[in-house]
Amino acid sequence: MPAVNIKEGKDEFAIEVAAPGFDKKDFKIDLNNNVLEISSEKEVKNEENEEKMMRCEFQYASFKRYFTLPDTVESDKIKATYKDGILNVVIPKKDEAKVKPVRQISIS
Repeated sequence: MPAVNIKEGKDEFAIEVAAPGFDKKDFKIDLNNNVLEISSEKEVKNEENEEKMMRCEFQYASFKRYFTLPDTVESDKIKATYKDGILNVVIPKKDEAKVKPVRQISIS
């Protein structure tokens, strides 16, 4: 199971999934209602030649992670990138959920 970091910024949430050795086509990201599913199934082939005999071993590196998203996110604007072994999923917040700056109210 890959390690995950979840960050909250003022305008968005970010999920970082440590998955070195994968390719972006190995990932599948689905959103069902407010549940984000990140999954992967990758076939790993190990081949070894020994005295005119060929031996092949197949392994599958697979995982599924589920994240329940709050109602305060823009689920139709979720974006994902994969670079340097890290899958980054950015989930923007709705305007009403963004942190508003402190303002001073004058007394009349």
